[in-house]
Amino acid sequence: MTRLDRLLLRIPRLRRIVRDREAFAAHCARLEAELAANLKREAALRKELQEVEREAAARERAITAERDSANAHCERLQRELDESAGFERVTLSAPASPQSQAERMRADWDARARTEGTFFIATGRDAWTDEAFFASGEENVRQHILNDMENICHGMDPRQMRVVEIGCGAGRLTRALAAVFGEVHGVDVSPEMIELARQKLAGSNNVCLYANSGADLAVLPERPFHFAFSYIVFQHIPEKAIVEGYLRDAHRVLVPGSLFKLQVDGGPTEDRTPDTWHGVSFTEAEAREMAQRCGFELRYTEGAGTQYFWLWLFRP
Repeated sequence: MTRLDRLLLRIPRLRRIVRDREAFAAHCARLEAELAANLKREAALRKELQEVEREAAARERAITAERDSANAHCERLQRELDESAGFERVTLSAPASPQSQAERMRADWDARARTEGTFFIATGRDAWTDEAFFASGEENVRQHILNDMENICHGMDPRQMRVVEIGCGAGRLTRALAAVFGEVHGVDVSPEMIELARQKLAGSNNVCLYANSGADLAVLPERPFHFAFSYIVFQHIPEKAIVEGYLRDAHRVLVPGSLFKLQVDGGPTEDRTPDTWHGVSFTEAEAREMAQRCGFELRYTEGAGTQYFWLWLFRP
């Protein structure tokens, strides 16, 4: 306590002010201590979550490798059976094209939507309530949208912005995006996922949903878009040409100066064959070259070399 405080305490009508100020200062100190403890707990939980995600990804890779090994074994057995019976195997078609890959993606994601769509969109839980499902999307939007509004809005009022979400699935992030932006247009390769999203987002009047080709944004209306976003989507695409096609079409629909913020897989792929669950991977150099080919400026990156490789692509 300062000398001035001691003097003020001698004046009855000022005594309460001094004591209230001290109580307020003590309360602020307690809040700061609680905040520091909460931040420490949050950091520990984030670290634990990252470990869980890494373990889950490792388990998924192991399951995929085991499945591929079993499929190869079945093919060998079938070939031996055919040869022992005197049959000759004939190749009827060429390797899969980007279009057939898109059809494969649609079939696989439709099947996942029919079995347990919310799990395949967010594998953090075996079962989701709608409340928990959408709360997880709101948290992702806080982390990756609300913390980056300067890059995203480039001076615009978000309620005046029209945005596109690529790979909207059952609408986990879409509803949270609709609470921030004026219009949200979500596209997904799976009509079954789009139907799930329509059911779950029936009350969202500023959301439009489309089943697309799986390779472009041709289904979007001919209107200017101010932001494009994709989260844990391109990690499931088995062809780099399809990913590049999305970038090229995003450049077409976005207005100059706008941002396409997305993730690709940047992790190692030596232990797997790309499919509709474990897709292709990009190095930072490959991502930069692809962005340039599509007319974007790759201004920032985060997470290179990991499964969650963020790219900030600005349209000049």
